[in-house]
Amino acid sequence: MLEILLVCGLLSVGMALLLVKVLARPNGKFSSQHIHDSLPMKERGIHCVMDQDREMRQTNKWAVQENNNLVKNK
Repeated sequence: MLEILLVCGLLSVGMALLLVKVLARPNGKFSSQHIHDSLPMKERGIHCVMDQDREMRQTNKWAVQENNNLVKNK
């Protein structure tokens, strides 16, 4: 029983502190946590995984066409 009260108390304190933080922010909003919105990540050239995947899927006009028909299974 004591453990349940302790957990509820800790959760209540955490929620109260989060509420204070939200009320102290302008418009009650936090800054974006996405990688593409972070200036230090942009300076390092780090993108989110979806952007990196999109870049890798683009066809390269300088790519060499490979011929996979050279090896035949017998």
